[in-house]
Amino acid sequence: MTRYVRYTADGKVSYGVLDGEIIRELHGNIFAGAEPTGKTSKLSNVKLLAPCEPLNVAAIGRNYKSHIADRNIAPAPHPPLFWKPASCIIGTDENIVFPEGANNVHYEAEMVVVIGKKAKNVSKADAPGCIFGITAGNDVSERDWQKNDLQWFRAKGSDTFGVLGPAIVQGVNYNDLLVESRLNGEVRQSQRTKDLLFDVDTVISYITQFVTLMPGDVIYTGTPGTTKPMQPGDIIEVEVEGVGTLRNGIARASTIMD
Repeated sequence: MTRYVRYTADGKVSYGVLDGEIIRELHGNIFAGAEPTGKTSKLSNVKLLAPCEPLNVAAIGRNYKSHIADRNIAPAPHPPLFWKPASCIIGTDENIVFPEGANNVHYEAEMVVVIGKKAKNVSKADAPGCIFGITAGNDVSERDWQKNDLQWFRAKGSDTFGVLGPAIVQGVNYNDLLVESRLNGEVRQSQRTKDLLFDVDTVISYITQFVTLMPGDVIYTGTPGTTKPMQPGDIIEVEVEGVGTLRNGIARASTIMD
């Protein structure tokens, strides 16, 4: 199992391989064959960033039966796809900031797939070869805007509404991982990815019939169960088995500006 991180130390942004509490620095981009530099840093001495910088941020809605059952929504005939702007991406330990007027903002714990090579018209059988690794995500969602707006650009795409990290992991079985959220330490969501209505390979094949995915692009694969609102001052954690835990505080834009 290999864990890749992206981090800043001494004013420099680098990729590295996380080995316990030690990061082994890499030279170059992990999607283009980065090489070890021989330098190491303690995890405690760096700031982790979102583990990649996607051009495309795809997401699947309504992909667990447990997320739609209580709303009497029938499963879709194909993956219900939407897009998030890349500008919404943040990493662990950064604040999720509610913009003005956002009063019903929910967490959504998700497994996120990271694409490793250019992918177009990929068959389901070939989809695993397009995957670089797996990370954790929080598809932050303002439910009132989601319900009432024509598009979800602000409901799911506001700045800081796409949390990724803490690492990209290779060597895990993405078809059966536990996805969990905790709000202020209390478990709020917990389900395995084997329960996805549309599995990862199906999702990749479907997306690439229409959109070319590039190395470093990500796919949020859906959230399980029931979600609830977060409030400023809360701490939300998202953990994907084998990947690690995202941890983010909640704040309002007015508080940050003051």
